[in-house]
Amino acid sequence: MAQFDNSALLDHTKVPEKAALEGLEDRWGARWREEDLYHFNTETSREAVYSIDTPPPTVSGSLHVGHVFSYTHTDVIARYQRMRGKNVFYPMGWDDNGLPTERRVQNYYGVRCDPSLPYDPDFVPPHDGGDGKSIKYADQQPISRRNFIELCWKLTQEDEKQFEQLWRYLGLSVDWKQNYQTIGAKAQKVAQAAFLKNLERGEAYQSQAPGLWDVTFQTAVAQAELEARDYPGDYHALAFHRSDGGDDVVIETTRPELLPACCALIAHPDDQRYQALFGTTVRTPIFDVEVPVVSHPLAEMDKGAGIAMCCTFGDVTDVQWWRDLNLPLRNVLRKDGRLIAEIPEWITSEQGRSMYEQMAGKTTFSARKVLVEALQASGEMIGEKQPTMRKTNFFEKGDKPLEIVMSRQWYIRNGGTPHVEANGKELRENLVNRGNELAFHPDFMRVRYENWVNGLNTDWLVSRQRFFGVPLPVWYKITEAGDVDYDAVLTPNIDQLPVDPSSDCPPGYTEDQRGVPGGFQGEVDILDTWATSSLTPQIAGGWLTDDELFKNVYPMDVRPQGQDIIRTWLFSTMVRAHLEFGEIPWKHAAISGWILDPDHKKMSKSKGNVVTPMALLEKHGSDAVRYWAASARLGTDAAFDEQQMKIGRRLAMKVLNASKFAMQTAGEGAPMNMDIAAVTEPLDRSMLAALAHVVEQATDALENYDHTRALELTETLFWTFCDDYLELVKERAYDRDGTLAAQEDGKQKVQSARTTLDIVIDTFVRLLAPVLPYATEEVWSWYRTGSVHRAHWPVASDLDAGGDPALLHAASAALIALRKVKTEQKVAQRSEYVYATLTVPQADVQATQAVAQDLAATSHISGTFTVIAGDVSAPVVTDYELKPACPRKK
Repeated sequence: MAQFDNSALLDHTKVPEKAALEGLEDRWGARWREEDLYHFNTETSREAVYSIDTPPPTVSGSLHVGHVFSYTHTDVIARYQRMRGKNVFYPMGWDDNGLPTERRVQNYYGVRCDPSLPYDPDFVPPHDGGDGKSIKYADQQPISRRNFIELCWKLTQEDEKQFEQLWRYLGLSVDWKQNYQTIGAKAQKVAQAAFLKNLERGEAYQSQAPGLWDVTFQTAVAQAELEARDYPGDYHALAFHRSDGGDDVVIETTRPELLPACCALIAHPDDQRYQALFGTTVRTPIFDVEVPVVSHPLAEMDKGAGIAMCCTFGDVTDVQWWRDLNLPLRNVLRKDGRLIAEIPEWITSEQGRSMYEQMAGKTTFSARKVLVEALQASGEMIGEKQPTMRKTNFFEKGDKPLEIVMSRQWYIRNGGTPHVEANGKELRENLVNRGNELAFHPDFMRVRYENWVNGLNTDWLVSRQRFFGVPLPVWYKITEAGDVDYDAVLTPNIDQLPVDPSSDCPPGYTEDQRGVPGGFQGEVDILDTWATSSLTPQIAGGWLTDDELFKNVYPMDVRPQGQDIIRTWLFSTMVRAHLEFGEIPWKHAAISGWILDPDHKKMSKSKGNVVTPMALLEKHGSDAVRYWAASARLGTDAAFDEQQMKIGRRLAMKVLNASKFAMQTAGEGAPMNMDIAAVTEPLDRSMLAALAHVVEQATDALENYDHTRALELTETLFWTFCDDYLELVKERAYDRDGTLAAQEDGKQKVQSARTTLDIVIDTFVRLLAPVLPYATEEVWSWYRTGSVHRAHWPVASDLDAGGDPALLHAASAALIALRKVKTEQKVAQRSEYVYATLTVPQADVQATQAVAQDLAATSHISGTFTVIAGDVSAPVVTDYELKPACPRKK
């Protein structure tokens, strides 16, 4: 038989007079911090390490309960792996660059960035702590880029302190020395170096091309950041005039203001209505610009009139038509969402130029109003506009529909252009194959990755026209004529990183050559936040900064994350790892579901339906909230449910009280005994056998990232232990008057019960430690030195006392039957049976007889207790007599 290690046992237990959950977070949190309990030992090997690519939360205000949900899932696995003997690398990053931070700074301080303004070292923001929602954009004070970035740094550092405080209170077993900021120097070096390596290998490139643009944030937007939303609009039927004098061609559009950018009418090549028109030309209404009528398979025959105008650019279909059909470029939209001020050269008629003058410089809404009125007056708009609701692309953080404008941007190849180039097709296939190498938990999340990769239609846009982020590490030569030559890219040496091209000089140049003929110009754009976040395994793992650490933690063991960012964070990280290292960045991906509000909608800050977690943690206790989170499986959406938290609190409290009860059976201060050889009674051995089975199953579940299954198994047996086993053995374990110990083998029976209680409590404390870290640590301190969170995970073979778990089940069923009689007779459970006969299924007779003495003692049977076989499916008391009623307490 296996022997438990008694080395950490106290020579006397220290059970408090009253067990309580209140205050455990502060007391044990401080102790863990003082002892640096969760530190990662850098003197290690890769085989000994379990490394986690922790999601860096966005530092832009406050965490919500959805964060608590998913981060608890990660922490359960981290604590389990640590107890399994792994050296757990569990860092924490802060995603503090990009638009969310900029927007929060604008609202918090009432400012906005104007890069043209000089730095003011004495600047004091007009607000400090306001929500900024009452301050219109025009009323926000413009400040220099440097002043704005200083405020970004200040606010994110304050937010990070609050985030860390909450994470510690929740009980995350993070090594807080292993931390980083996505805007920090280490992250900047990694992000810039990776980009330069992409550039060197031809994987990064720049292009002047049409792209999605947010007019509010004044930045380009990548495909992965799109969000399709319903948006109201109106169909306008416009008459185009045939050049041969035939009947007008009527098209329907929701964007009449783009009529001056029209470069063709397009119909499906199989549409019989327009066969005679293909190859001819028509003239646009009012502007009188001649455009061709051509065919393309993307035209929808069953939509409207089946023929559409192609403008540069109204939507992404326009872009494809423009490219495929080699149509002329006719830009009329500026990056601020207004029409260009100059009359386009292709509009030559007097009427058309006069019309455009009225639209010039206006927003798309105002320009549309002016043009529609003119079209109605000229009779070239047929009938009234028809309201419609259409799906429109928005930036996921934006409030206005995206436009498509021409701009120079930087891209990284991601397999999104298989229709354009052969290496794009090969890269896509390679990335799909990489996904097959990764173990997704749950596995059905794999298809989301595959669908995203196969559905890409552009490379990854990584440049952003913002301020608080990692600078793109390039400069451009300026010709002797004073023109910026964007094809003549200058790059820094790796050992110079990080650099800011707006203030640093390229190798071989001096500051006085900035912006002059023959000199250089620094890139002003920054990298997309995902271009940095896609490198979290490399940043946290010490790539380019700590070679030994990187060797021991990379590729990492697991990436925990939400399902909604498979297309962004998971995919982009796979791209960077494939391009740089030719391998996947982790072995496993643990994908959490969403938290749903009472209306079954996803909780998110943008929807305004979030619940902030600190009040919940203080109300129910961290263990209770963790229990609620751990009760939901990976990949499964869960309802926000305080009732489940109450159940978790009840479980945590029961761990304290059941442990206290078990430890006091041998007398106050008596040491725990873990010698399994002392377990001799069939019921006790059965309890250990049942527990061994749960240990085996729970271990298997956690190895497969099913923390919920492990919790279900453990919790179910724990309540069986409390409700049945404890009741069955408490008389034997206490033996208050020593009567049982005085009998033959009586002392052995008493010790068997007490030792079993000690072993079971010790095992349950370990099994529940990953989910209930505070309650289990509290109990551990009553009888052991050290911490349960550095203890060994239980092993099933250590519980092998030769027992049969069926015996415990039979005993529980028998106890239920004996209790039922008293309940139906409306007497207290402490009432005595004069005698009782219990009829059980034939298969359970032997097991029930083996525990008859404990059943009689627990059920207060003072006389004969007989167990017989009968034709029953469950135990039934078939004959009995109760002593005069002992009334139940009301």
